[in-house]
Amino acid sequence: MELTFSIALTLLLFACDTEKQQATPFEPEKEVALIGHQMLEQESAWNAGELEVFMKHYWKSDSLKFIGSRGLTYGWQSTLDNYKKSYPDAMAMGHLKFTNLAIDVLDPTNAYVIGKWELFRIADTLSGHYTLLWKKIEKNWVIVADHSS
Repeated sequence: MELTFSIALTLLLFACDTEKQQATPFEPEKEVALIGHQMLEQESAWNAGELEVFMKHYWKSDSLKFIGSRGLTYGWQSTLDNYKKSYPDAMAMGHLKFTNLAIDVLDPTNAYVIGKWELFRIADTLSGHYTLLWKKIEKNWVIVADHSS
C-alpha cells in the first residue's frame, strides 16, 4: 500500500512539474534580445575599463573555452588573466564595438552568436570576428565557448 502511494505521489509531482515547464512558453525572440542586451553590457564594461564586469557573462568555470590567436585557453580565470596581460590599461583597451551578424537561439538552453568586433585605439584599430556559444545555466545565459579571431 505504501509503495503504491509513493508511486502515485511521485507521478503526481512529476505531472505538476511538467505542466509548470509547459506553462512557460519558449520565446526565441525574447532570448535573442536578452543575449543582445548582455553583449551591450559587455561592450560598456570593456569601454569603462572593467574587465571583471566584462567577464560577467562568461561561464565562471574551468571548462570555459576561449579560442584566440594564441590557441585554446581553458577556464574563466585563465581567460581573464590573458585579457589583463593583453590589455593592461585603458589606452590598450581602447573603445570596443560589437556588431552581431546573427544571434540564433537553437532551443531553450543553447544559442550561438556570430559577429564582428572592432577595437578603436589612438595608435591603431583592430578588428576581427567571433563565434560565441551561449548556454542557459541556472536560468542565466553565459558564454561557454568563444572563438575570436
